[in-house]
Amino acid sequence: MKIVDYVTAGKSIYVAGHRGLVGAALTRALTAKGVHVLTRTHAELDLTSQDAVRNFFAAEKPAAVFLAAAKVGGIRANDAYPADFIRDNLLIQTNVIDAARNVGAEKLVFLGSSCIYPRMAPQPIPEESLLTGPLEETNQWYAIAKIAGIKMCQAYHRQYGFSAISLMPTNLYGPGDNFTPVNSHVIPGLMRRFHEARLENRDSVSVWGTGNALREFLHVDDMAAAALVCFERYDGGEIVNIGSGEEVSIRELAALMAKVTGFAGRIVFDASKPDGTPRKIVDIKRLSSLGWKPRHTLAEGLEQTYRWFCDNIASVRMA
Repeated sequence: MKIVDYVTAGKSIYVAGHRGLVGAALTRALTAKGVHVLTRTHAELDLTSQDAVRNFFAAEKPAAVFLAAAKVGGIRANDAYPADFIRDNLLIQTNVIDAARNVGAEKLVFLGSSCIYPRMAPQPIPEESLLTGPLEETNQWYAIAKIAGIKMCQAYHRQYGFSAISLMPTNLYGPGDNFTPVNSHVIPGLMRRFHEARLENRDSVSVWGTGNALREFLHVDDMAAAALVCFERYDGGEIVNIGSGEEVSIRELAALMAKVTGFAGRIVFDASKPDGTPRKIVDIKRLSSLGWKPRHTLAEGLEQTYRWFCDNIASVRMA
């Protein structure tokens, strides 16, 4: 069904996790199309509570669901709280998927992560790589929970005919990102450091690793647009990668970040620190066949994100 049909029929779509990076982008995209979007904060609805989730779905009966809610964190958090990561994510997914099916939701979109793939998957990573090798140990708890969510969607699709699709985004960035020192990913982490270095007139900024590692990045609003395309045009049981189709070295990324933030000092690469996986990019042929392509270049996306960061610095997640 087209998004416009939900608007015409006055049907609501529930975005679980609307305050997060992904959920907020999905809410913006749906609202811009005139959809009545249902949202609940964690204080209003604890998604790990089966009774609370069932009661919410029974009362609101959303016509469709975007499941972007998850317990997320960086390497340190995954290492320190493995039980929390696997338990909470399994509970959230199980409760929402089952409740959506029970109230007759027409479609559910499950948002996963490219971390579900084996640590040594072929590059670019095809969807068929799922469960073909060992996972990256540092985030295995989160990855296993997400894989269980994929399999639950496939099982409900097979047994009940429930239209539940699973999308696997690459590394995302954009408005609403996490800029905290411990949990931020590479783009918000570098953006904050270069920004502060400029303000403090530092001579240099240190970046972990050799700078040679290759990564793929996608603006979160492009991810949201891709998710809406899949919502309208895809009903298969197989997962769909969402990415930019382009990769950049950390060295190139750092140079772009210096330009965007106005930092004029030296960029020093600390080769004593790990590079991580040498290369990580997802294969997006399945997504491209649906007629989607990203709107932002990396440079444009970084400039837009940095403007947002500066305009909202008082409320950005920094600690």
